[in-house]
Amino acid sequence: MGRNHVRLLSEMPSVQLVGVIDQDAKTRRQMAAKYGVASFADVRALQKQQIAVDAMVVAVPTDSHFDLVSAALEADCHVLVEKPIAATLEQAHEIARRAASGGKIVMVGHVERYNSAIRELRQRLTDGALGRVFQISARRLGPFPDRVRDVGVVIDLATHDLDIMRFLTGSEAIRLYAETKREIHTSNEDMITAMIRFQNDVLGVLDINWLTPTKTREITVTGERGMFRADYLTQDLFFYENAAVAAAPPGWEALSVLRGVSEGAMTRFALTKREPLRVELDVFIGAVNGSQEAVVSAEDGVRSLELALALVKSGTEHQPIHLLVN
Repeated sequence: MGRNHVRLLSEMPSVQLVGVIDQDAKTRRQMAAKYGVASFADVRALQKQQIAVDAMVVAVPTDSHFDLVSAALEADCHVLVEKPIAATLEQAHEIARRAASGGKIVMVGHVERYNSAIRELRQRLTDGALGRVFQISARRLGPFPDRVRDVGVVIDLATHDLDIMRFLTGSEAIRLYAETKREIHTSNEDMITAMIRFQNDVLGVLDINWLTPTKTREITVTGERGMFRADYLTQDLFFYENAAVAAAPPGWEALSVLRGVSEGAMTRFALTKREPLRVELDVFIGAVNGSQEAVVSAEDGVRSLELALALVKSGTEHQPIHLLVN
C-alpha cells in the first residue's frame, strides 16, 4: 500500500513529496530513485535533516501503527494511517487523544468510503430511496494473501465492512455474534460469519474469508422499496425494485406497513468512477489544507477497531457481545 500512496502523491499538483521512510534499505533506495526524493530509515533520521514536513502517510504492518503515528504527531505532522488505526483499543484511544490535544488530523484509511458505488449508495439511502432499511449484508471473499501475517481476516478485511455499515446506517452496533474458523493462518482466524444488530434496528451480516479461490467484494442493502447491491471491485451500483411497493395504489401507505414483496425492475446506475485511494488522498490533503473535513476521523477508526476486536472475542468465546453506545 505504501507504494500506491507514493505513486499517487507524486502525481498530485498540490503535494510536494519530500521523502520516503522504510526499514528495508533496498526498498527505500528503489523508491527514492524512482521518484527523485530523499529516503530515511525512520522518522528521526528525517528530522535530523530538518526537512519541513506537513503530513505523513503511515502504511506499515498493524503492529507498528502506534509507534509511527506517535512519531509523526511528535514531529508536528498530520497523519493518514492505513486501517486499522492501531493494534489495540488502548493504542487507538491514545492516538485519538494525542491528535486532539495537539490539534492534528489523524485520518484512517478506510478506503472503501471513497468507492464511487458506496458514495452514491449512501446518498440514495440518505434521500430515502429505500424507505426503511432492514438489513446490510457484506461478502468479502478471496484467497489467502501472502502479505498478511500479523492479523486475522477480521482485522484485515472485516474492518472495511464494519466501517461501511456504520457509514451507511448512521448508527452504532449494540450487539453482535460471530463464528470464526482457522484453516490456513497459523495464529489468527481466516473465516468469519457474523451478525450485528444496530441501534436503529438494522441487521448487519458479514461473510468474510481468505479461503475462497475467487475474489468477491460486494454489499447489499435491503429495505422496503427493494435492494441495492454495490460491487466494490467494479464500482457498480444496482437497484432491484420491490414491485409490490412501486405498484401500490394512490393513498395506500405502503411504507408505513409493508404488505408484500415482489420482483420488479432492475436499474444499473451510471457512475463516474475514480480510484478510491486517489479520492482518499485528495480528501486528506484537503483536510490538511483546511478546505474540507477528514471523512474518516480517528474516532471512526477507534469505533471500527472496537467492533472488530469484539467480533474476534465473540468468535473465540462463542458468545454474543453487548456493546455500550454513548
